[in-house]
Amino acid sequence: MDLITTTESLETLCSQLSNEAFVTVDTEFMRESTYWPDLCLIQVAGETLNGLIDPLAPGLDLKPFFDLMNNADVLKVFHAARQDIEIMVHRAGIVPHPVFDTQIAAMVCGFGDQVGYEAIVRRLAKAQIDKSSRFTDWSRRPLSEKQLVYALADVTHLRVVYESLKTELDRNGREHWLREEMNILTNPATYRTEPEDAWKRIKVRLRSKKQLGVLVQVAAWRELEAREKNVPRSRILKDDAVAEVATQMPQTREALNQLRALPRGMGTSRIGDALLTAVKAGLGMDPKSLPQPDDGRDDQSEATQAAAEVLKLALKVVCEKEGIAPKLVASSSDIEAVAESDDADVHLMKGWRRELFGDLALAIKRGEAVIGFERGRVRVLSAAPVQKAAE
Repeated sequence: MDLITTTESLETLCSQLSNEAFVTVDTEFMRESTYWPDLCLIQVAGETLNGLIDPLAPGLDLKPFFDLMNNADVLKVFHAARQDIEIMVHRAGIVPHPVFDTQIAAMVCGFGDQVGYEAIVRRLAKAQIDKSSRFTDWSRRPLSEKQLVYALADVTHLRVVYESLKTELDRNGREHWLREEMNILTNPATYRTEPEDAWKRIKVRLRSKKQLGVLVQVAAWRELEAREKNVPRSRILKDDAVAEVATQMPQTREALNQLRALPRGMGTSRIGDALLTAVKAGLGMDPKSLPQPDDGRDDQSEATQAAAEVLKLALKVVCEKEGIAPKLVASSSDIEAVAESDDADVHLMKGWRRELFGDLALAIKRGEAVIGFERGRVRVLSAAPVQKAAE
């Protein structure tokens, strides 16, 4: 099995695939030692053609492939597309469109939460995938025949999976549900990450907005540093170190050197100077521009917590009846937000999710629907009117 290693052969393949109604796509990459993923292999297949593209081949221009991904006349089929698309956004500045994600489609069709590729291939393509090459080093050359066979199977089986799921979506009438999800997946804003938002990935209890300001600035500095050097964030500073700097707010080199999570002597290093600059910037942030810090305490009222538990149970009942993965409909935070406010601005209260469960959740809160038994099964039922006692 040959790899495509020249621009000319890539142009030929992509030109032929541009006439297909759909192509299946997968990528293999490494990112253990980098900030940006290193693209190591591209697998692509049409209804009859397929190919393996070597992005590491000297002199290979991937433009024909990216042009194919940007061709609006060809549907691109992925399984769990998010990371594949992120690579294309970084490498070529494009978001492939239109897209069909078989993982999300499987969730819409009731295959469970984030169904694995192997499981769905077994079920829909009646095939078994050899797992032995799953954790291979895709950056090492030459790739073995076994590795290439494994990689190509990812896109050839995907053809059958796509066609089966498309048939099921036509049958169950949920194609518009998937379309809404694909609109999010192919929105460039989905892949836009701002350093100023990097603090949200750090788990830490904060007591004041000053601490939050420091967290914002230190996390943003680390994000920019990792990007520039193309190394994992933890190579610059580990999460627990970022959290300790935020809570302790050191303003001198001596104070930095007292922090347990920082390497010894960092206070007198270049990184130490950068941290002190970030701390100063954080302390100088306008408190009004910052949200209320999360101190780890649960401020929800007992009534809100009770409502959230009831809504979570109702969601499970509805999803079992409809044959859809609950996590696709609503996250725990979505449920808690709706339990607290009828006007919650969350995914659950928009589009097909609102049709399926959002409006029902509000009806349950108003007492217009209840969870009960019908013919021995748990159901969400219309609430019976309350009879007033006779005077």
